[in-house]
Amino acid sequence: MALADIRGGTRNDTGIAAALSQLAARFGQRFQMGEAIRAQHAHTTTYIPAQLPDGVVFVENTEDVKAVVTICAALKVPVIPFGTGSSLEGQVNAPEGGISIDFSNMKRVLSVNAEDLDCTVEPGITREELNTYLRDTGLFFPIDPGANASIGGMASTRASGTNAVRYGTMKDNVLAVTAVTATGEEIRTARRARKSSAGYDLTRLFVGAEGTLGVLTSVTLRLQGIPAVIAGGICGFPTLKDACNAVIMTIQLGIPVARIELLNTLQIKACNAYSGLSLPEQPTLFVEFHGNEESVGLQSEEFGAIVAECGGGAFQWSADADERAKLWKARHNVYWASKALRPGYEAIATDVCVPISRLADCVAETERDIEDHGLLAPIVGHAGDGNFHVCVVFDDKDPVHIERVEAFVDRLAARALSMDGTCTGEHGIGQGKQRFLPQELGGAVHLMQQIKHALDPDNIMNPGKIFSSPPAI
Repeated sequence: MALADIRGGTRNDTGIAAALSQLAARFGQRFQMGEAIRAQHAHTTTYIPAQLPDGVVFVENTEDVKAVVTICAALKVPVIPFGTGSSLEGQVNAPEGGISIDFSNMKRVLSVNAEDLDCTVEPGITREELNTYLRDTGLFFPIDPGANASIGGMASTRASGTNAVRYGTMKDNVLAVTAVTATGEEIRTARRARKSSAGYDLTRLFVGAEGTLGVLTSVTLRLQGIPAVIAGGICGFPTLKDACNAVIMTIQLGIPVARIELLNTLQIKACNAYSGLSLPEQPTLFVEFHGNEESVGLQSEEFGAIVAECGGGAFQWSADADERAKLWKARHNVYWASKALRPGYEAIATDVCVPISRLADCVAETERDIEDHGLLAPIVGHAGDGNFHVCVVFDDKDPVHIERVEAFVDRLAARALSMDGTCTGEHGIGQGKQRFLPQELGGAVHLMQQIKHALDPDNIMNPGKIFSSPPAI
């Protein structure tokens, strides 16, 4: 990541002016051009500079989306989908200006098929709102990226989270989407069947496309039954490598843990201070098991044996919902806990993912790197699938400090790639990680650019994300 990579594109001022006029006539008060509203729709939750859209449309249905895209396509004006703005790599920025499409009024649950364990929702509904709606059905949607993100945003960034080790990521849990393409046409990528051999897998193409191929208008999701028993707990370890080894053994032995999160010593210190915990300041695993009373008890016993073999302390677990909620709330607040370590400083939350067998090596080398370069950077990870995050707290007004932090992010990505991992496990490429994509995928990036050009020849769909704008063909 480097600020030098965050560039503005070529603005189509004539087309934008015409689009603003037409959208104002079409949408009235649901179209806003005030600076405060536009600034809210460029918030990136990082130190990446905000690049504001020229206007924001609050859509209420698919016809609204089609109208916005049709107007913008005719005038070659960019469109940028906006869910909750919780993305971390600049995905909602408008480097060439254009129109932000806000989905906060498209939150309907269109159908729930309890017998088939699936549902179809509009993209603006958040994961917490969906699970509140589903509660009385005995079902839930398991993907939990931490932030209360919108389902459309989660699909667009191919999000995952704390439950991914058991339930998979968004790519495993999206059965189909509908999307408005750059022509203004709505397409449906699949039916509700659990498998299909019918042509290209367009669903997987749109999941993770970050809005660069089309604007999602609905998402069909797999659901799960709410477990009869949910038990969780914590255990500490002498070293970070010991904790990682416990994770590796747990996964390799096939223990069906639902969540297994890794927090290093500094992250525990931050959580204690910010969330009012009193945990020993040492590398710690947060774990959770789902099932019935017998299976959860057996899984906990097996995990406890692994902890002992890896030198960990006593495994303290509980089925009490309030106790578990306090721990997981602290886990979800790690970004703010990290920032609170140095009030007034900025933070970069970056992530990588490696094969599970390389997790201990990658995390240990990263912790040494942080120490050798005098950085303040807690580590937390969805360790069960080899994904971990580093939140670097730094002075964003000091060019020397910025340079050191950017160099660290470069080394972190290179380290993951050298272990056959990825530069991003769940944050996406956006603007912040474009420089690493060719290093990771080589010539496949050119094929991606050809797909982008074929579906969006005028480059109006969230330009400047994943690739430089316009993509080189």
